[in-house]
Amino acid sequence: MPADYDKDAYPEPPRKTPVVDKQTALPNPALILTKVFYYAVDLPVTTFRDVVDSIRSKNKLVYYHQRFRRVPDLTECQEGDYVCCYEAEMQWRRDYKVDQEIVKVVQERMKACQQREGDSFLQNCAREIQQFNDVTKNYQSRYGDLGAYASGRKCLMKQKERMMAAQARAW
Repeated sequence: MPADYDKDAYPEPPRKTPVVDKQTALPNPALILTKVFYYAVDLPVTTFRDVVDSIRSKNKLVYYHQRFRRVPDLTECQEGDYVCCYEAEMQWRRDYKVDQEIVKVVQERMKACQQREGDSFLQNCAREIQQFNDVTKNYQSRYGDLGAYASGRKCLMKQKERMMAAQARAW
């Protein structure tokens, strides 16, 4: 500070922090409640989470994506083999969900490119648009018109009808 400042306008701060004069001898209830919460709730939960995390770190592969083995298709199942038919149906449903997610990812990429490029997206996003068109065409040819109660058997029948129509056109 300069030597000629006004001491009345800017008084010097106190040299020591004043000691708080307590009005009562009772302890602060907020401090008691925070300690009770910490020891009753927070500490056990944190300890439990740390134990679970240590177990998970030892068995990392168990807690991530489950890998299913490929099972025979519905065409390879014997007549009356209900277990094989059930496994093939469950595999078809997993494949159906995976194909839905693939279409969503490709669509998000195309939309992100359109958002990024603005008015010139037709030229700059041609690869993403073509990829989206191919993926949707393949998805529609395999799963389109199956309805709300789609199943592996319906999909197989649709494929058979498509093959029969192609053979009829070839004659």
